[in-house]
Amino acid sequence: MSGIRLLVMVTDAEERPRKNRGPAAAAENRRALVAAARAVFADDGFAVPFSAIARRAGVGQGSLYRHFPTKIALAAAVFDDDIDEMERLASSPDATFDGLLDLVVARAAVSAALIDAITAERDQLVVQHLGIRMSELVSRVIARDIEAGRMSPDVDARDALTAVSMLARIVADALPDERPDTAVRARRVVTHGLRPRAVGSRG
Repeated sequence: MSGIRLLVMVTDAEERPRKNRGPAAAAENRRALVAAARAVFADDGFAVPFSAIARRAGVGQGSLYRHFPTKIALAAAVFDDDIDEMERLASSPDATFDGLLDLVVARAAVSAALIDAITAERDQLVVQHLGIRMSELVSRVIARDIEAGRMSPDVDARDALTAVSMLARIVADALPDERPDTAVRARRVVTHGLRPRAVGSRG
């Protein structure tokens, strides 16, 4: 093959536009943005510039806005990912509400800024569905715990969701070096209130 022909082939290949990866690239960008948001919000708080998240993800700002037109939509996506993980946990026949609380504690430690933001925007549609998903998830898990005798039959989904919210808030508000001890103490109080009571017991 002559040098001239080889040069033409190389030049043609360089000028040929790259194949559009379409949905695959979009999905990768979305995952990168959510992961970056989780890290940036945890390090710098919810007031961090939107552009900082795009830079951390290695994604253009235009792509960021296509996926998440507002910062609260991105915060909701971070929580959606957390609920996805909780649902995978709950899908196991051995899953318990106690195990769910373990995951809540682990996430609360890095989500203090997001908890405040989501709470302040609870009336937005992008946030409301988080409550619906959590309610359905918790209802399934506590039904198994009640059937197995691990939880009082008097407990309903609203009680359990209140326990989850209280625990997440208490852990998130604690100083970083105090969170492990705070989590242990808060868990003890929360789970005590949900356990079955012996006949004649006053708690």
